[in-house]
Amino acid sequence: MNWKFLPGILLITCLFTSLSVFAQKATSPKPGYTTSLSNTVISKNVNRPRLVVGIVVDQMRWDYLYRYSDRYTDGGFKRLLREGFSCENTLINYTPTITACGHTCIYTGSVPAVHGIIGNSWYSRELGRDLYCAEDTSVSTVGSTSNAGKMSPRNMLVTTIGDELRLSNNFQSKVIGVAIKDRGSILPAGHSATAAYWYDGSTGNWISSTYYMKELPSWAKDFNSEKWPARYLSQPWTTLYPINTYTLSTGDNKAYEGRYMGATATVFPHDLNVAPARDISSTPFGNTMTLEFAKKAMDAYQLGKGSVTDMLAISLSSTDYVGHQFGPNSIEIEDVYLRLDKDLDNFFKYLDATVGKGQYTFFITADHGVAHVPGFMEENKLPGKAWRDTKLVTTLNQIVKDRFGVEKAIIASDNFQLSLDHDAIANTGKPEKEIRDLIIANLLKQPAIANAFSLTELMTTTLPEPMRSMIANGFNMKRSGDIQYVLLPGYIEGGLTGTTHGVWNPYDAHIPLVWMGWGIHPGHSNRTVGMTDITPTLAALLHIQMPSGNVGKVIEEITQ
Repeated sequence: MNWKFLPGILLITCLFTSLSVFAQKATSPKPGYTTSLSNTVISKNVNRPRLVVGIVVDQMRWDYLYRYSDRYTDGGFKRLLREGFSCENTLINYTPTITACGHTCIYTGSVPAVHGIIGNSWYSRELGRDLYCAEDTSVSTVGSTSNAGKMSPRNMLVTTIGDELRLSNNFQSKVIGVAIKDRGSILPAGHSATAAYWYDGSTGNWISSTYYMKELPSWAKDFNSEKWPARYLSQPWTTLYPINTYTLSTGDNKAYEGRYMGATATVFPHDLNVAPARDISSTPFGNTMTLEFAKKAMDAYQLGKGSVTDMLAISLSSTDYVGHQFGPNSIEIEDVYLRLDKDLDNFFKYLDATVGKGQYTFFITADHGVAHVPGFMEENKLPGKAWRDTKLVTTLNQIVKDRFGVEKAIIASDNFQLSLDHDAIANTGKPEKEIRDLIIANLLKQPAIANAFSLTELMTTTLPEPMRSMIANGFNMKRSGDIQYVLLPGYIEGGLTGTTHGVWNPYDAHIPLVWMGWGIHPGHSNRTVGMTDITPTLAALLHIQMPSGNVGKVIEEITQ
């Protein structure tokens, strides 16, 4: 042997060994999970989970993860925080912080400026009326005789992570959406979803549309025949624990909380026996029913049982209905989350038993937060009030008419924006900028409005971050209005009871995001991430393409 070649041989050997170790680490499952190939989907030597499950808790504030934690079970939220990775500072990076926008952004990695879902509804200049985010008159209801099924994702302009998962393997993956709200099921599931199901409150049945199927499957019909709403509404809603132990909430009898139909007060127990079937949405039992329906869907479609990764998108809507009615400091909301914690415990046990612990990737987040009830704020000497000027548009139009002679210059008011009738203004020959300036000047006279400006001048208007970028991300040139107004912190557009959401402030924009299961390293991070970062992170985990409108970035910490 020629010894002068020994250093080179040793160097090549070391390099080969290092590369082999790196490759082994890169494809090995995380500690604590099985390495059996029979329990992990492997396609062309790429490891993937058997199932991805996403739960969006409608109107869940980030602090609910911890506020009631002393009474959470070990298997619900505590399990998530113990075994999962929590992105503690997840923020919505657009406005308005509204249900349809949130669900769309989570599953597209995009923003309303790109994906087009700029609100639950918006003014359509083409139709000359408000357009609901999921409405589709070309399809019909499946599962009832009402119009509640005339829905589809066609108004969404981009693909979802579920669409990209299906595209990645020639549509072998199954993607299912389940929610009480149609928009909470349809928009996350995507354009090419295997199916989407939602709840028809007028009939008490779970339904779908002809966009997905011609007839409701027998398993769904069987579920409807079990009359879950009647089962829950036949008994009063009482607190899970003695009511005097709910020390993290306000008193039970508050004039600023909403009442149920036929009730004379807002106090427990809530008699639900006289309530129509739709009112199960406004109780914690709507969440329980949704998760039970999701389990039946998993069984029927054999999710997580095939040779490719499947996806289940669930939205829990009852938290939003109860939150709007009673507010985030009510005993009702505390009880809802204590019950939801138990529901999650049961659901995780189901996933462990049917798919296998460590064989599914799970995440939980929210579409938005919520403001405190204005009455609660005033009661505790905190800034914030309710504001609703039902004659605002009429008043502004009269001012414009008196000055410029233009009839009904403002044709719509949606999502904290005013839309102008450009044709009517142009026909008068009056300068539109002067009309806008007049409207803005009068908006600023409103005591609840902190700022107002033309959206065409957004980038030159003096605004702090993140307000400017959030409004820009929410502005869609073809669908948004012309003038934006911003409320003072703590103020809501609402009446004397309950509360709402929709603004840029942290109480509406700070949401939970916790990952658990396959590919996830336990831990937490206080680094600021965006709602739009959820989808590109899933795409990286699954080794698939990001959706067509993605603007988010991968959250690398969850796998490190």
